[in-house]
Amino acid sequence: MSEITAQEISKESKSSFYYAFNLLPAPKRDAMNAVYAFCRKTDDIVDEGNEASDVKMAKLTLWREEFESAFRNESQYNLLNKVASVIKQFNIPTDPFFELIKGMEMDLFIKRYNTFEELYTYCYRAASTVGLMCIEIFGYKHQTARDFAVNLGIALQLTNIIRDVSKDAKKGRIYLPLEDLKKFDYSEEELLSGVYNIRFINLMEYQAGRAKEYFDSATRNLNLDDKRAMFAARAMQHIYYRMLEKIIRQKYDVFHKEIKVNKFEKVGIALGVWAKYSLVYK
Repeated sequence: MSEITAQEISKESKSSFYYAFNLLPAPKRDAMNAVYAFCRKTDDIVDEGNEASDVKMAKLTLWREEFESAFRNESQYNLLNKVASVIKQFNIPTDPFFELIKGMEMDLFIKRYNTFEELYTYCYRAASTVGLMCIEIFGYKHQTARDFAVNLGIALQLTNIIRDVSKDAKKGRIYLPLEDLKKFDYSEEELLSGVYNIRFINLMEYQAGRAKEYFDSATRNLNLDDKRAMFAARAMQHIYYRMLEKIIRQKYDVFHKEIKVNKFEKVGIALGVWAKYSLVYK
C-alpha cells in the first residue's frame, strides 16, 4: 500500500465519486478525498493482487489496527492519520469505517448469497457505510438524512452488482441472491458461463426493479431542508441511475457489452445537479 495523497487517489480513480464531489467547498472536498481514499485503499486490499485470502485477511487486520492507531496520530500511514483527523473535525461516528472493513472481509470469504437479506448486509457494509460517513461532512438538519444515505448506498451497490455480473462471475463470485436465480430458473452454471437468455433478462429485470425501489426510498427520505447540502450525493444518485437506465436499454446484456456512464456525462450530471441545488434550494 504505497503512500500517495488522498487527493491523488481520488483524482486517479476518475470514479463517479470524483466528479460528484469535486464541486464541494475546499474544506469539505479535502475531507471527502480522505474518506474516499480510505474506502478505496480498504477495497484494494481485497481486490488487488493474487494472494491467498488468508494473506489478504492479515493485511486487512493490520489496516484495521493501523486505523485504530491513527486516532492517537500514530499510524505508519499518513492517510489513516488524515482520516482520523477528518473524523474528529466533522464528528463522524467511527462505526461506519469499521463496518466497511467488515464488508471487505465478507468479500474475502463469501462468494455466494442465498437470500437478499444476506446480500443487504453486504451492501450496507460496502456502500451505505460510505454514505453515513459522507453526510456528516455535508451537514444535515434532519435525521432522515441517515435513511437517505443508507437507502442510496443500497441502490448504488445493487447497481454495481447488476453492472458487474460478468466481471464478478470471472472471479467466481455471484452477488445475485441464489433464491432469485431459482425463482427465474437460471442456474449458477449458466451465470458463470455467461449464458444470455430470456430467463437471465427476467432475473436482471427483477434486480433492477429492486434497485429502483431503493433509489426511490432514498429520494423520499431526503428532506427539502437538506437537499442543498446533499447535492453531491444527489449527483451520485443521478449518475448511477443513468447507469441503471443504460443497462435496461441494453436489455441487461452485461456479458457482451461494456455499459458505463462516460466522463462527459458524469461532469454534465454533476454540474447540472450543483447548479439546480445552488439556485433553487437557497
